[in-house]
Amino acid sequence: MKKIAVLILIALLITMTCSLVACEEEELPNDNYRVFYQIFVGSFSDSNGDGIGDLRGIINRFDYLNDGNVESTTSLGVEGIWLSPIFKSPTYHKYDVIDYYQIDPKFGTMEDLEELIELCHSRNVKLILDLVLNHTSNQHQYFKKFVAAHQQGNTEDPYYNYYTYGTAKELAGKKPYLIAGTDYFYEGNFSSEMPEPNFDNPQVRQDAVDVAKFYLDKGIDGFRFDAIKYIYYGDTERSAEFWDWYMAQLKALKPDIYCVGECWSSDTEILEYTSALNCFAFQMSAQEGIICTGARLNGKMSTFTGYVSNFLKALKETSSEAMFIPFYSNHDQDRSAGYPTWSNKKMAANLYILCSGSPFIYYGEELGMTGSRGGANTDANRRLAMIWGDGDTVKDPVGTTYKNQIKDTVAIQDEDENSLLNHYRKLISVRIRHPEIARGEYSAMTFPTNTFGGFKVDYQGKTIYILHNVDSEPLTIDLSDKYDYDFHKVLDYIGAGEATLKGSTLTIAGQTSVILR
Repeated sequence: MKKIAVLILIALLITMTCSLVACEEEELPNDNYRVFYQIFVGSFSDSNGDGIGDLRGIINRFDYLNDGNVESTTSLGVEGIWLSPIFKSPTYHKYDVIDYYQIDPKFGTMEDLEELIELCHSRNVKLILDLVLNHTSNQHQYFKKFVAAHQQGNTEDPYYNYYTYGTAKELAGKKPYLIAGTDYFYEGNFSSEMPEPNFDNPQVRQDAVDVAKFYLDKGIDGFRFDAIKYIYYGDTERSAEFWDWYMAQLKALKPDIYCVGECWSSDTEILEYTSALNCFAFQMSAQEGIICTGARLNGKMSTFTGYVSNFLKALKETSSEAMFIPFYSNHDQDRSAGYPTWSNKKMAANLYILCSGSPFIYYGEELGMTGSRGGANTDANRRLAMIWGDGDTVKDPVGTTYKNQIKDTVAIQDEDENSLLNHYRKLISVRIRHPEIARGEYSAMTFPTNTFGGFKVDYQGKTIYILHNVDSEPLTIDLSDKYDYDFHKVLDYIGAGEATLKGSTLTIAGQTSVILR
């Protein structure tokens, strides 16, 4: 009887312990607050030996991006993917679309895209496509019909008004190009090969909705929209009104759609669009941006924390649903590894990954890949081939002149516990473990030491503190000297060293971030 009683007691204890663990381990939110990974498709991974990255290459490399295990140490663990344009186009970059309903043959087939969508969803990864609406290729059938209608003087042709046109005077402030054989010009602010549709034309608007619906029906989770201020270039109010209308159409099709727009401009102009859709935080990016300023050795953390908290407040004033979209570099900018934070890439990663909203990583940034326009003045130098180090046949894009790529490939960094790649893997895991980081309400925390600071983050009745030491030297600081909070636990730390807490006194290594409860 005693043996039976002991066994019953043990069983009860196990049950109670399991119940307590279950209470502590809350299910992670399944929403749009995710770490995204930008893939320039033609430069990522080549599956068929032609030197051009393709959709099949992404499928083959999916375990590198997300292996389906949230506790994995060999996968980046990204939760979303943005593909650069994949539609039929005459150029390597595909930002001049010939046919929105056809996958460029160099990238694969519609079946490849469908398989990639299914793979993404099986691993809880959202997939968004780069949808370029503000211009098309001059080889698009609609532009050819537009030109023909003008040359024939046929104002009744449905394509006569499909693109923006006028006299040189009427297109003042924009880039006009003559419609051959006529006295009229068409608008092409990026180049003569990229004419801009007329969004006053109801058919143009309907076509924009239809192409989005086509891919949403296939399972695409949303879109990245190129150059959103160019819908009505020079007229922010009308462009913003279009995006309000357009996003209402898309949300009617898919209420949980994930969309982000490129408005490469000041925060003042960006905020004109955030009532409709999320926009990239360009002031965070590039070597003159807030991330680089904050991450620099002996940088001023108050500049970083002040900017983030103020911009988050401004975002919420435009829309309660607005989300912060920080990033460090993208396909139109020189690679971040060449910024003045060269010796501080891990700290820069900490600043934007351990931040509100939905950060975007540019492919290869996790390796420290380099690339810049340089004297050749070509964006191809910013879109170089991913360096796998295992025989992948992907090559640099046409027009590349940059020759100083790093030697530390994925294969090499895999084996180095302290590599930048493994830092990113740990960093994304830390972020995911603490849902407050992405979703909470941020309050800047500043200290007398310029190189130390961070945020108080409140989320669903819980509070955490994200603090960064960007100095190269360790720091010991009594947090209660500045704030009357009950700091009692180190939840995580990541960087060059460790962080410990004794009472309210924090000791943190240089180039290290800590999350406190």
